[in-house]
Amino acid sequence: MRIVVKPEVCMGCQICEIWCLVAHSMSKDILNAFLLEKPRAKPRIVVERNPSEYLILQCRNCEEPKCMFACISGAIYKDNGVLKYNEEKCVSCLSCVMACPYGAVKFEDGKIVRCDLCNLDPVCVKVCPNKALEVVS
Repeated sequence: MRIVVKPEVCMGCQICEIWCLVAHSMSKDILNAFLLEKPRAKPRIVVERNPSEYLILQCRNCEEPKCMFACISGAIYKDNGVLKYNEEKCVSCLSCVMACPYGAVKFEDGKIVRCDLCNLDPVCVKVCPNKALEVVS
């Protein structure tokens, strides 16, 4: 499963990016999340503009993921065809960040940040007004 982008219909509204940020800001303890904690989430999808179209940068859940093969600790692995990340195994070597040809793996606040497909129900796909994002198997 992965998210496919149709850049020809993307209008650059960044709704996908905003909702990704919101979805990953939610804490299991909602009261603490809104009263005590600062938002810590980063969007896993980023919309950028080049001269002729909008580019959407996100993990492509590659068939042969270079980030996974570069990971020396086994923190990035595949589970039922979906790339996963185990923060506890990560040794912060940044090999995965350097290996990703799409710039979709980031290192922020001491951990890897990449698309996790929102537990196989990606919010970015659901909220895109132009249907520029699509889930494929």
